[in-house]
Amino acid sequence: MSSEPPPFGSGRSPDDDPFRKQPPPDQGGGTPSGEPPYGSQPPPYGNEPPPYGGDPYGGDPYGGGAFPNDPLLGMPPLADSGKRVLARLMDMILVGIVVGLLAWAFRISQYTVDTDDIEFSRSVGQEVLAAVLYIAYDTFFTVRNGQTLGKRVMKLRVANLNDGNTPSTQTSLLRAAVLWIPFAFCCACIWTAIAGGWSFFDKPFKQGLHDKAAKTVVVSTE
Repeated sequence: MSSEPPPFGSGRSPDDDPFRKQPPPDQGGGTPSGEPPYGSQPPPYGNEPPPYGGDPYGGDPYGGGAFPNDPLLGMPPLADSGKRVLARLMDMILVGIVVGLLAWAFRISQYTVDTDDIEFSRSVGQEVLAAVLYIAYDTFFTVRNGQTLGKRVMKLRVANLNDGNTPSTQTSLLRAAVLWIPFAFCCACIWTAIAGGWSFFDKPFKQGLHDKAAKTVVVSTE
């Protein structure tokens, strides 16, 4: 049976998610050989006291006690922030090319003209197009399997912090909207740098601002 996640909108049950967080071996998790599901490497921040221990969102999919101290237990290691930047740049370039081509085709690309009204209407049209395409792209691929094309190349994925599942449509849409609406309408690369760059300094979950809004983390798939 293929382990490839079902396509977007297929109504997959969270219990069927192949990336769902696994409980520790003494609670029924681990592999048949008794090894933890992700090897012997201890999870990051596993022994840190509050506020760095425990799930700030109160998530415990195993009924209280499976992950008493660290919501990252049972999940792969957190993604390297540098790889996240490279993945995001790939996504921005890919979708930006599509935005540019469509803006040119529909004659809404930004350029300077003498009439302020025409310049404004064309500018808003391209901003709306950019926001829609970036949000749709990010939401579609995150719901599908947690990976945009850039993340797939860099071997990363988005996961719910509380249970390790692939984010739902609502969660993915919120995450994408927080990232891309300011990018499209006012702050462009400055907002992307702030929202994504936050993961370089955030402790203990290395979340960007969009991750904090959606209660997600980015983990490695290697």
